[in-house]
Amino acid sequence: MSLSGKTLFITGASRGIGLSIALRAARDGANVVVAAKTADPHPKLPGTIYTAADEIAAAGGQALPLVVDVRDEASVQSAVDQAVERFGGIDILVNNASAISLTGTLSTDMKRYDLMHQVNTRGTFLTSKACIPHLKKAANPHVLMLSPPLDMSPRWFGGHVAYTMAKFGMSMCVLGMAKEFEADGIAFNALWPRTGIATAAIQFALTGEEGLKHCRTPEIMADAAHAIFQKPSRELTGQFLIDDTFLYGEGVREFDKYRVDPTATLMPDFFVPEDSVPPPGVVIG
Repeated sequence: MSLSGKTLFITGASRGIGLSIALRAARDGANVVVAAKTADPHPKLPGTIYTAADEIAAAGGQALPLVVDVRDEASVQSAVDQAVERFGGIDILVNNASAISLTGTLSTDMKRYDLMHQVNTRGTFLTSKACIPHLKKAANPHVLMLSPPLDMSPRWFGGHVAYTMAKFGMSMCVLGMAKEFEADGIAFNALWPRTGIATAAIQFALTGEEGLKHCRTPEIMADAAHAIFQKPSRELTGQFLIDDTFLYGEGVREFDKYRVDPTATLMPDFFVPEDSVPPPGVVIG
């Protein structure tokens, strides 16, 4: 199957995993709504909605770059309306936009707390709500959250409870909306990486430049998302998927191609349950 002619609405698509998912779809000839905040070049972070749109067009897709703040209802609704006017509908929604701060309770100021919850949990809920009326009309509608399995282990809360709550809020949308819209045939799933992914979040918020060598490239998430979108929406919904495990189930056997540095050990990501076993031949840490 191909995503040719399908319309994807992707939040945070100006860089990183969101852009990689967009480019993978564009190679099929998909339409991509680049819904992100970055219209002007950032002093540290790469890419804008316009450079992303150029890359999508070069890859074979059509792009609609829109300045969108997922915290603002009017901004989101306007973007959805423009997407439908331009492409005739929405087939796939990717809730990728996210804010991160790995801080403990006493060192998390409420402005940062609010930002994480407004972007991650509220933004996911709001964007899904705005897209669902159009997804109901699609032939094989999918909503994908870039959020973790709901593993209630204290180890994922103790160091950064505010961030964990915000990310798990995205996953709770998966759990609830998959059931709520089951009869409509809309798939709601979560996708999460087993390892660190070489993005600006890793570089600037977590480990710095050195840590990127211990990551996989965003293409592993893009390939996994692409495979999810080709599944019948009524047959794959309400699932919390780990990138390499899902791809292994789809027949992928070569994972070294996704490594930034094949000689460096792979960094485990947060939130991967202890009972989640890597595919054969994959060594983490």
